[in-house]
Amino acid sequence: MKPTVLLVEDDAALSELLQWHFNSEGYAVRSTPDGEEALVMVREQVPDLIVLDWMIESLPGVEVCRQLRKSRHSAAVPIMMLTARGEEEDKIRGLKTGADDYVTKPFSPRELLARAEALLRRSRPVLAGETLNFADIELDPVAHRVKRGGQVLRLGPTEFRLLRHFMEKPRRVHSREQLIDAVWGMEKDIDERTVDVHIRRLRSAISLPGSAELIRTVRSAGYALDEAN
Repeated sequence: MKPTVLLVEDDAALSELLQWHFNSEGYAVRSTPDGEEALVMVREQVPDLIVLDWMIESLPGVEVCRQLRKSRHSAAVPIMMLTARGEEEDKIRGLKTGADDYVTKPFSPRELLARAEALLRRSRPVLAGETLNFADIELDPVAHRVKRGGQVLRLGPTEFRLLRHFMEKPRRVHSREQLIDAVWGMEKDIDERTVDVHIRRLRSAISLPGSAELIRTVRSAGYALDEAN
């Protein structure tokens, strides 16, 4: 599953350069030069990483960062701030607003990618091959093995990808459209009914006698991995 990056940069040449570097390293990139549009794009589909310029159109990057941190959907998304403002006070302000890293222009794209990878390793353990845990479920992304309460579960490949996606972002509501994009990607002929079928299969696969239901249906919104059912 490709890590997703939202690039918010109003310098067209720099944006194109960074998109090329991220794409060449296997990232799926969306971009916008506009702060207000960036907030809308995050609400539509929460990315794995946000690369955010300080000086952008309509809304300063530092304010975009502040609003992203206020939302429960994006509060935990790693944010890397780009800026030509290299003074210590500006860096401190950016970090206090909620940025996880701060890169001053000019910079090396290779260094930026290395920093992005480091942020993603901390926020998405699956990228480093680490075991994911939620409640009494344990998922090993390398061995493709899932256990619940110590008991090995049998999941199909699509159900495994669904569960991995949920466990990477627990308690977050995922719309059917977001699940299609994250789990099926560019495959054709995938509709919302297909998502519902695989959710039912996943529920059945992870259900054990006396176990709690962990896949929550959120009416008119989608699904979430949540203990509070």
